[in-house]
Amino acid sequence: MSIFERYLTVWVFLCIVVGIAAGHVAPDAFQMISAAEIAKVNLPVAVLIWLMIIPMLLRIDFAALRGLAAHWRGISVTLFVNWAVKPFSMALLGWLFIGYLFRGYPPADQIDSYIAGLILLAAAPCTAMVFVWSNLTRGEPHFTLSQVALNDAIMIVAFAPIVGFLLGLSAITVPWNTLVLSVVLYIVVPVIVAQLIRKTVLNTGGQIAIDKLLSRLWPVSLVSLLATLVLLFGFQGEQILRQPFIIALLAIPILIQVYFNSGLAYLLNRILGEQHCVAGPSALIGASNFFELAVATAISLFGIQSGAALSTVVGVLIEVPVMLSVVKIVNASSAWYERGLIQKSN
Repeated sequence: MSIFERYLTVWVFLCIVVGIAAGHVAPDAFQMISAAEIAKVNLPVAVLIWLMIIPMLLRIDFAALRGLAAHWRGISVTLFVNWAVKPFSMALLGWLFIGYLFRGYPPADQIDSYIAGLILLAAAPCTAMVFVWSNLTRGEPHFTLSQVALNDAIMIVAFAPIVGFLLGLSAITVPWNTLVLSVVLYIVVPVIVAQLIRKTVLNTGGQIAIDKLLSRLWPVSLVSLLATLVLLFGFQGEQILRQPFIIALLAIPILIQVYFNSGLAYLLNRILGEQHCVAGPSALIGASNFFELAVATAISLFGIQSGAALSTVVGVLIEVPVMLSVVKIVNASSAWYERGLIQKSN
C-alpha cells in the first residue's frame, strides 16, 4: 500500500474538518455547486466520481472470466456472500440499529435516508482496493482478478434490482428512473470507457503501458475521492456539528457487517476445502464495499445533503483500518485454517 492509501482514514478525517469549515465559511459557494445539476445528477460530483472510478476499472480484465472454473469453490462462496448475504444483512442491521435501537438519536426525518445509504454501501462489492487486500494476504492473484471481473459484470445487471427491492422493503420511495440513470452513469459508462482505454493502451504498449498509465491516474483517483468528500462534508457540516455522534452510530452496523461477512466467507471456504490463498481474498472481497459507487448513487437518489450520502461516506472513513484488521486476522489464522484442510484430506 502507498502511504496515501495506508493513511486514507487520516485524509478522510482531514476532509471532514476542511469540508465542515469551508461549508461554514462559504455556504453560498456550496449552494452554487449543489445547484449545478441536470436530471438530478450533480455535474461537479459526477466528474469527480468518473475520475475516481475509471482508473479503478482499468485494472479489470474481463478475459479473466475464462479462469473461473479453476477456483469454483472460492468463486461460489464469494458470489453467495456478495449478492445473497451482504446487501440483506446490511439492510437488517440498518433497520435494527438506525431504525430501532438508535431511533431516538438521529433526526427523525433522516432515518430512512441513513438506512438507504447503508443499503447502497453494501449492494456492490469493491473493485479496486481488494487487489491491495489480496496482495497483503498473499492471495491467489488469478482468483482475485477473476472474482472482481465477475462481480463487475454482475453489478451491471444486479445492482439496481437489489437496491430497489431493499429500499422498497424499507418503505423508501425508489425513483427508478434516477436509479437506472445512476447505474448507467456510474457503472455501465465507466466500464465501457475503461475497457476501451485498456484495449487501446494494450494494443499500443502492452501491460507495461497499462501499469504506467495506472501509476499516473491513481493519484488523480484518490484526489478526486478527497475532493468529493470535502464537498459532501461541506454540505453535511451543520448537521454533523449539531449531532457529532451520528458518524459513530452509522459506523456500528458497517463494522458488524464487515466482520460478519468476511468471517462467513472465510469459514465457508474452509468447510468446502478451498486453499487459504483463495479463502483470504474471498473473505475480503466478500466484506468490502464499492463506496465510490455508493456515494454517487446516494447523491443522485437522495441529494448531496442527504443522510444517505453521509452514510456512504462513513464507509469511506472506516474502510482502511477495518479491512487491515481483517487482513491481520486472516494472516494470523492461516495455521488454524490449514489444519482444517489437512484433517479433511485425512
